[in-house]
Amino acid sequence: MTHTNRPAAAPSQQASKPRHRHHWRRDLVELAALFTAVAVADSIANMIVHGPDGPVLLIASAVALAATAGFHTWWARKHGHAPPPAPPTDPGTAVEAAESEEPAEPRETALWRMRTTVKDEPGSLAALCTVLARLEVDILTLQTHPLGDGTVDEFLLRAPAEVQIRDLSREVAAIGAKDTWLERADTHDLVDAPTRVLGLATRTALDAAELPLALRQLLGRCTIHSLPATTLTGRPSGHAAPVEGVLEGTVMRLGHPSGGAITVERPYLPFTPTEFARARALVELDARLGPRVPRSQDVLTLPEGNAITVRRAGPDDLEAALAMHERCSERTLGLRYHGPVADADRYLTHLLSPRYGRTLAVQTASGRLVALGHLLWDGDETEVALIVEDAWQRRGIGSELLSRLVGLAAEADCESVYAVTQASNTGMVAAMRGLELPLDYQIEEGTLVVTARLGGVTTPVRPGSVQQEGLPYVPRSDRS
Repeated sequence: MTHTNRPAAAPSQQASKPRHRHHWRRDLVELAALFTAVAVADSIANMIVHGPDGPVLLIASAVALAATAGFHTWWARKHGHAPPPAPPTDPGTAVEAAESEEPAEPRETALWRMRTTVKDEPGSLAALCTVLARLEVDILTLQTHPLGDGTVDEFLLRAPAEVQIRDLSREVAAIGAKDTWLERADTHDLVDAPTRVLGLATRTALDAAELPLALRQLLGRCTIHSLPATTLTGRPSGHAAPVEGVLEGTVMRLGHPSGGAITVERPYLPFTPTEFARARALVELDARLGPRVPRSQDVLTLPEGNAITVRRAGPDDLEAALAMHERCSERTLGLRYHGPVADADRYLTHLLSPRYGRTLAVQTASGRLVALGHLLWDGDETEVALIVEDAWQRRGIGSELLSRLVGLAAEADCESVYAVTQASNTGMVAAMRGLELPLDYQIEEGTLVVTARLGGVTTPVRPGSVQQEGLPYVPRSDRS
């Protein structure tokens, strides 16, 4: 049994207890009043006994006594229920209390994400929290990643705007923390880790193309590559990874059930076993659910009155896409794909796979596939590419696909998208300008790369509206 000694009360607490003091002045006053009353009563008695106006004086004495008794009763009630006097206060304390009652002006703050490694021993986290408290930094969330010889602590902080990153890093390093990493955060990071992981799992379950984006949001700023098991010519690529995955410091390699591997790189910060386990669980979920593509679609009307359907495409559309290639001219295929036109069909399996990006298809009322638009994940960058069947060009289909692809990129928090085409392809340039976004141009040996910076745009062009000024937008891709 453990016994706990109650600590002695502090001097301030002892002084605050009420004390019953004996007021000797009041006793003297009451005693003097008593003697005075006896002397007055004796005088009155002598006057009544020996004077002629005895009855009158007796009645006057009774009235005086009654008045005195009433006054005494009023006085006792007034002072008996009065509140105790306030304890004396220090003048400086009173001033501070008065100042604290004034409403304080709101301070400007900033959100930070901090990650640091501390020793796995009692008191290390307390010392770190003490440093943050001294800098008036508020801890909003905390995650711990156990290691063999230490613990990685990941914080979401709200700090005063005047706190500099170098000051915070220096104070944290002074208590023995190492590998400290800081970056600005936003309100999206206020969601706790379990809620964020469940949301990412839900997105991945609904759409296989969400896996790379979910991994990026789960692990922070990183570069993700999906590497196929074979090349376009059918030869082994050498990118296979074991099913259980491999963790090597700042790089993790995860096996994919369809073959190949997913590599995740974060040069500035090593991955922890906890992060590796979370990423592997997300990939396993994707593998168990198999290929899946959302079946939502929009029916639009072209200026001449023909109805078309825009929907997500997937591996099941391979046969229809090959048939569209057969109906396209060599010029259209040459503008869209690099290399010999005969190799164009080899790209479709790669382009229609949701693990490499998202694909939109346009089909007619009869079900014929007449256009494809691809949004391809390329590490930290995102590529857009289009192909429209010759007979359906110049009807605004390319503009509609491009606007929707850019909208999907913005929803995926992509910073920019780029299109690769020939420098003479004025149609692609006009299509990119139609997005009304900041554009960058790079020309090298006849190849034009047009990059559109999204800058937080959610829907650059009105969705569901086909523009009449459409051109045959058939950009070519660098992919091989």
